[in-house]
Amino acid sequence: MSKPIVAITRPKDRAMKACKIVEELGGEAILAPTLDLEPVNTQSLKDLVSAKDDLDWIVFTSPTTIVSLNKFYPEFLRTLDCSLAVIGNKTGKLAEKQGLTVDLMPDDFTAEGLVEEFEKRGITNQTIGIPRTASARSTLPEGLERLGNRVILAEAYKSLFPMDDETVKELISKIENNEIDAITFTSPLTVENFLEISDDKEKLAGLLSDNLLTVSIGPITGKALEKYNIAYIYPDTYTVRDMMELLFDTLEKK
Repeated sequence: MSKPIVAITRPKDRAMKACKIVEELGGEAILAPTLDLEPVNTQSLKDLVSAKDDLDWIVFTSPTTIVSLNKFYPEFLRTLDCSLAVIGNKTGKLAEKQGLTVDLMPDDFTAEGLVEEFEKRGITNQTIGIPRTASARSTLPEGLERLGNRVILAEAYKSLFPMDDETVKELISKIENNEIDAITFTSPLTVENFLEISDDKEKLAGLLSDNLLTVSIGPITGKALEKYNIAYIYPDTYTVRDMMELLFDTLEKK
C-alpha cells in the first residue's frame, strides 16, 4: 500500500511537528499553510506589560503569544509574578522552557474548557491578562468577566491571510485530482482562509466530504467546517498527535 498523503494547513512555523508525526505514522505530509502569524508590538500589549504588577493571572492561549512577548518584552517573562493558565500542551511546554510555572491547564484545550476550570476553582475578583490575536473568539474574556474578573486584553500577534496562496492553490488542484488522502485543520481561520482561496467553495467542500478524510483538531474548528457542510472527524483530546493518530486509524479501517 502506498503512503497516505496528508495535507497540513496550519501556519508554517507550527507545522514541523505535525509533518514529523505524519512521517512517523507512515504517511507523506504536504504543507500548505492557510494562515500566517505575525508577532506585533501593539499599544494594548505595551499597556499589558505596564500593568504587570497588577496581574493576578495571565493566560497564554497559544505558543505565538509567548514568542511575541519574548521578542518584544523578554524581561516581562523573566520577572512575571502571577499565576499562569495555558491552553494546550505545546503552549504549556513552551512556557515552562521560559522558566515559568503553569498553574492551570484545562483537560479540554478550548476557551470553554479554561472558563469552566476557573469557575470550578471559584476564581473571581481577579485581574487577568490575555495577550492573543485580535481575531480570537470572545468566549474566553467574556466568560472570565462573567465570573466577576477584570480582563485586560492585548493584541500580541496578527492572524493573517496566507502570503503564499499559490501553495494552497496547488493543494486544491491535488485534491481535485484525487492525489490527497486526508486534510487537517487546526483552527477556524485555517478553514475559512482555505475555502476563501478556492474559486468554487461549494465544489471544494463537496470534495473534502466525499473524496478524502477531513480531520479537525477539535469541535471549535469543526464548527467552521460545518458552515460549509463538510463531513469531518476529530479526536477526544485536542492535540496534533491525537488528531494524526485518529486520522491514520481511520484510514486503516477504510
